[in-house]
Amino acid sequence: MKNVLSLFLIVVLFLPAAACSKTKAPEKKPTAGKVAPAEVKPEAKETIEAPTVVPEEYKYDAKGRRDPFLSLVAVTKEKQIKKKGATPFESYDINEIKLLAIAWDKNKHFALISLPDKKTYTITEGMSLGLEGGKVEKISKDSVVIREYIKDYRGDIKPRDTTLKLHKGEE
Repeated sequence: MKNVLSLFLIVVLFLPAAACSKTKAPEKKPTAGKVAPAEVKPEAKETIEAPTVVPEEYKYDAKGRRDPFLSLVAVTKEKQIKKKGATPFESYDINEIKLLAIAWDKNKHFALISLPDKKTYTITEGMSLGLEGGKVEKISKDSVVIREYIKDYRGDIKPRDTTLKLHKGEE
């Protein structure tokens, strides 16, 4: 047992010393200098060509599909088409008409309106106004009531009253 222990101590003490003596100093690696560009033969240029990549174009085809960006609940309004041979009153929407003045006598009220074409007209009760075939229901001293029959979101026809109010002059 003493022999094994002494042998073990000898190996442990001398092994690191022997390993240290065998190590070498690190060698310096050569550094790269400037490299001259290689000459390419004309034949080699023709044979080496980069492959051309054509990007794919994606086109969306909406055949029979709804627009995914439109609301499912929104009611689409159909654009009104101006009637041929209609009076100027029936060529514009009610919201585009401006009430300028109201005049009256013992029997009747008259209203002066301005259309988007910058022309003024006189209207009385019972006249047709607007694209939806509205009628002037009542003209009072400060307003005009126009009744139109409009389709709602279910397709039912319902009356809609629009009131054009006379604005007081600036004081």
